[in-house]
Amino acid sequence: MSGYAVRAEGLEKRYGEKRALDGFDLAVREGTVHGLLGPNGAGKTTAVRILSTLVRLDGGRAQVAGLDVARQSREVRARIGLTGQYAAVDEVLTGRQNLEMFGRLFHLGGRRARLRAAELLEQFDLTDAAGKGVDKYSGGMRRRLDLAASMILAPSVLFLDEPTTGLDPRSRGEVWESVRELVAGGTTVLLTTQYLEEADKLASHITVIDQGRAIADDTPDGLKNTVGGDRIEVVVAERTDIAQVVKVVARVADGEPESDETELRVHAPVTDRVAALTEVARTLQDEGVRVEDIGLRRPSLDDVFLRLTGHRTDTETVSEDSKDAKSLKDTKNTKDTKNTKEVAA
Repeated sequence: MSGYAVRAEGLEKRYGEKRALDGFDLAVREGTVHGLLGPNGAGKTTAVRILSTLVRLDGGRAQVAGLDVARQSREVRARIGLTGQYAAVDEVLTGRQNLEMFGRLFHLGGRRARLRAAELLEQFDLTDAAGKGVDKYSGGMRRRLDLAASMILAPSVLFLDEPTTGLDPRSRGEVWESVRELVAGGTTVLLTTQYLEEADKLASHITVIDQGRAIADDTPDGLKNTVGGDRIEVVVAERTDIAQVVKVVARVADGEPESDETELRVHAPVTDRVAALTEVARTLQDEGVRVEDIGLRRPSLDDVFLRLTGHRTDTETVSEDSKDAKSLKDTKNTKDTKNTKEVAA
């Protein structure tokens, strides 16, 4: 377990005849952001609920912060934070009052709760808005306040279950920056998300889960390399030029060029990316081929997701996992509030 903040082996969870987890394995290194990706209903939220002690496992074993989640659940809760898909802050209260309330729920006492609230407001760049009602906060500000509440007890491990769902790009960027600062301070983050760009920008390691099992585990670049290397792409203005472009691209390609007559696009894998791009561009110009677009493209996590699961992510579909997560929203701080912030998983 040395060097790992979270370790799960062979996790199993059944709901009647349905297997939410079917031998799921996970290893999260300390002081990193580890992404957990998967289609709706793949088991992401169930895994987080088990690791955060909200749900008992049916098989396998797991440790968080060096503690067994089944036998030492109370001790685990004292070392973790949890933020779900829905911001669980009181809109009637101000930002400062929310954090002080959580501090008191965690039995910090009035003075310590006030001091901790002030620290977190500064850490999450909310000091100027501390006296405003949360109903006046933007989506990104609410999310940052929610993250701050998860950090009241300065947990060593923070579980983020789709933390930027529904946020606009600017608010999402604000949350990303807050997560980076947490990790820089030594917190380990397990991030579930369906925004592949989010995982690509934040996570140093990614596990892909499907049908309750881990089907891939690697760095973002490692996963992309399983799909293939760099590709050159050319979009032409005229369909009649496609055959000529295929011949030109074939001279520098590592494999057979592919063409799409609907999109007027030709693409192929290449090794020497800059030389290939330069030669194709110069040759097409010399031959008088009118090009609408030309460039190099690396595989994306979306390509990886498509290759591994057979379809792209769908952030609009509501899965059984996410429905279960929403139903947990109202359980926040209703049990064992001394040890952990319980938010929708």
